[in-house]
Amino acid sequence: MPSKKATSADNQQERLKIEGWIVGFTDGEGCFSVSLIKNSTTKAGWQVFPEFVVTQGEKSINSLKRIQKYFDCGKIYVNKRRDNHKENLCRYCVRAIKELSEKIIPFFIKNKMQTYKKNDFNKFVKIISIIKTGKHLKKNGMIKIAKIIQQMNRKVPARFLESSETTR
Repeated sequence: MPSKKATSADNQQERLKIEGWIVGFTDGEGCFSVSLIKNSTTKAGWQVFPEFVVTQGEKSINSLKRIQKYFDCGKIYVNKRRDNHKENLCRYCVRAIKELSEKIIPFFIKNKMQTYKKNDFNKFVKIISIIKTGKHLKKNGMIKIAKIIQQMNRKVPARFLESSETTR
């Protein structure tokens, strides 16, 4: 019968393996994104929508389930394909601020990504920090978030910065 020390060492090795695998998987197939969505039910008229996403073809959904099980949060969505692709696209998404700030962000602070996505992650962390302080509820906070978003991922100009609510 193995000693507790051996079992503990084995568990630590397995944990390190899966953590490295998640980082690599995220570097290749993941994304930290933030959108500003027009929403008339919010005080500012806009809603900040942050999310951590990892995508995979439906045949590999078990890899997303493994990531979901590791973080113990988030949901997996199946996007039905209606184009020339034969396989549906699956997305593991974490959107809740609490889960992002308590599980996802600490994980990626401890386990550094190796690709350019680490820069988007750092901007994502700044935005989550603004949200947690409530500054996103004021015009200046939204403008700050919109300017950070423009530096992330696709670098598309934010509609928010061009809207009449912002330019007044």
